[in-house]
Amino acid sequence: MTNEHSKSKDSIIESFVQAANKHDFSLDISLNVNGAIVTGTLVSAKEYFETLSETFAEGSEVAQKISDQLAQAAEAINDTEAHFIHLKSAKVYCGDNKPTPSKGDILWRGKLTELDGFFLGKISDG
Repeated sequence: MTNEHSKSKDSIIESFVQAANKHDFSLDISLNVNGAIVTGTLVSAKEYFETLSETFAEGSEVAQKISDQLAQAAEAINDTEAHFIHLKSAKVYCGDNKPTPSKGDILWRGKLTELDGFFLGKISDG
């Protein structure tokens, strides 16, 4: 197996991401990433950047500038090719430990070329 092949994108996950980006499709999914499991709900890049922007909106002047830049990024999304996957309500599991983070509604962004595998559905703590 060549190194080039090991860095390719899974066409199925890429189609899920493109559906999210183009049609506001969402899906509970769990991803294998370098020995860890990242679980959450797939969202569009636009929703990811808009939600991230909101977290900075009420902060200092610097935070508000960051918020504005993230909002602009949300509007400038190019749907032609997907390079990243975006999850909301994300949790990361490493081994048998409790997820990190264990509380809060966490946004997560990862490179499609770094995913080792996936399964549909979200892992629940309770």
